[in-house]
Amino acid sequence: MRAANRGDAAAYGRLLREIAPVLRKVVRARGNQLGPEACEDVLQEVLLAIHLKRQTWREDAPLRPWLYAIARHKVVDAFRARGARVDLPLDDFAEMLPAEEGPDPLAGHDMEKVLGRLDPRAAEIVRAFGLRGETATETATRLDMSEGAVRVALHRALKSIARLRERMIE
Repeated sequence: MRAANRGDAAAYGRLLREIAPVLRKVVRARGNQLGPEACEDVLQEVLLAIHLKRQTWREDAPLRPWLYAIARHKVVDAFRARGARVDLPLDDFAEMLPAEEGPDPLAGHDMEKVLGRLDPRAAEIVRAFGLRGETATETATRLDMSEGAVRVALHRALKSIARLRERMIE
């Protein structure tokens, strides 16, 4: 590099031939998620940056850390240019990240929000059937209603819930 910076074109050619394979490995190791073609593009950016900035290298400092810093920065630039996102298909991890058994914690919250907008008796009937698993007979006895009245009230409450949910989604 010293000779290249003093104008020795042959030394500069040797330098580029010797550092290119090393920098290719650095770029591939740090940017493996970019893909092979993008890594080659990044390598070209690194070599161009070295060419443009070679006069900034201090001759009393080691060359390798200076080269590696340029490579690291160019890999980071490549990730930024692509949106700094890594897309991984969720299906690849579905088996490794199973959901815990049990009810969906958000579903109950949403349901309570909707039930809070019904009249108290209709909300209680929906809770009895949907959340506690009571039968029409059990609910009718507990609420001092006929089974038919409980079924009609449940049907009306479910229609109201459907309308409320539609409004909430819109």
